[in-house]
Amino acid sequence: MLTLIPAFQDNYIYLVATAHGLWIVDPGDAQPVLNYLDSQQLRPTAILCTHHHADHVGGVGALVEHYDIPVFGHGARIPQLSHPVAEGSLEIDGEAVQVLEVPGHTLDHIAYHWQDYVFCGDTLFAAGCGRIFEGDPQMMYASLQKLAALPDSTQICCAHEYTESNLRFAAAVEPERPAIEERKQQVARLRAQHRPSLPSTLQEERQSNPFLRCREADVIRAARAHGARNDSEVEVFAALRHWKDRFH
Repeated sequence: MLTLIPAFQDNYIYLVATAHGLWIVDPGDAQPVLNYLDSQQLRPTAILCTHHHADHVGGVGALVEHYDIPVFGHGARIPQLSHPVAEGSLEIDGEAVQVLEVPGHTLDHIAYHWQDYVFCGDTLFAAGCGRIFEGDPQMMYASLQKLAALPDSTQICCAHEYTESNLRFAAAVEPERPAIEERKQQVARLRAQHRPSLPSTLQEERQSNPFLRCREADVIRAARAHGARNDSEVEVFAALRHWKDRFH
């Protein structure tokens, strides 16, 4: 069971209720988490961090001080890190979790795949992907392909409510694609009701996320018109990401 706790302007902090525990994923701010847990009389059992950016880990210290629970993450820049993890399988509260190293947004970014969910931080977004701050396009594209190899039913639990703006860009890349227009309308209805557009499914992303569609002829043509020098997937992706960086 998932609970999405809004934070800052557009972040989501996830609470994940498992059979034997309650995990907090990417707590950028402690107070909304503390407020929710107190209101529901719940006690968390672990913190899972995808990367070190402040809007994902800023609340870790206060939560650890309050609850004295383990912190999972990858890389020395995670505050209060008690359980360093790397690519592979681990067990949290008796649950099997797969850790995927997905560098690009940051060099030490990871995702957690548990049951039918993947908590992917700022790597794969609904209808988009994260900016490349520390990696390069080849690295980021490889990370997206690693996530895209998960089952179609996988629920994409990314960390920001960027879906509407991402879909505007997707429509600029593939203006005649019905799946994008249908998803724009669906997301607009959710947001009008102040409901999250997340999580999405990987199947939805395959149909409407341009960064997972770099082999498609229409996407290649659009990337060519915005600086792609050839039709390779990495070159198409790099042109799309550069275009998105300045898209309004």
